[in-house]
Amino acid sequence: MADKYAVIGNPVAHSKSPLIHAEFSRQTGQDISYGRILAPLDGFEPTVRGLVEQGYQGVNITVPFKVEAFALCDALSERATAAGAVNTLMFAGGKISGDNTDGAGLVSDIANNLKVVLQGKRILLLGAGGAAQGVMLPLMQQQPAAFMVANRTIEKAERMVSRQAGFSHLPRASTFAGLQGEFDIIINATSTGLTETALPIADSIFAENCLAYDMMYGRETPFMKQARENGAQVADGLGMLVEQAAEAFYSWRGVRPDTRPVIALLRSL
Repeated sequence: MADKYAVIGNPVAHSKSPLIHAEFSRQTGQDISYGRILAPLDGFEPTVRGLVEQGYQGVNITVPFKVEAFALCDALSERATAAGAVNTLMFAGGKISGDNTDGAGLVSDIANNLKVVLQGKRILLLGAGGAAQGVMLPLMQQQPAAFMVANRTIEKAERMVSRQAGFSHLPRASTFAGLQGEFDIIINATSTGLTETALPIADSIFAENCLAYDMMYGRETPFMKQARENGAQVADGLGMLVEQAAEAFYSWRGVRPDTRPVIALLRSL
């Protein structure tokens, strides 16, 4: 019997996770099955408990359940604790352990696939919601020269910054409109791409040879268009999607798959 895994969300039919993990399984020879599970908006915990009883080994969590998954865990990784959200659950001995692989996936995509060095760079993170929270600690651990969190309202950005203790210099907070100076790496963690909404950011923030990275994938967002028009190298979040899945796969199976052919496959579809 193959070990059982799945992705839980609402909606979930669009998820590419089953295809990604099927490729990882084929590539590494790991005997797993991986499906999609639609959980009722008011029934996330019973859904997870039911999967534990059915002998599942673990699950990935997508919107809108990452914060509920965090609250459900008996044990949390450092990066899950820092994020306040969980996207990967592991079941063992009747206990539920939680991790957040989003930040590791983002860092891996930027450093390994895009060949952009994060250390010593001026990094700007746009947004202060769950997506931004999930990637902040791994980005800070890359030792940037400066780190700014910008949000529509400064209070949310300031709360996010205040949680980052233990670094030689704390990141700073700003509103979108209040941004000044140039940044080497700008990461859009807002959902504005879903609504084709332009962010109120100045063209002047894109430094020469800037990397502009949008966590959205499958479309040219207004942020990506603005960045391209200002000479930035532009990337979407497809690589991050595959890399965070690989990190979860490694946590479950102890084997690290090769992400490059999987990214290429998804690009070709």
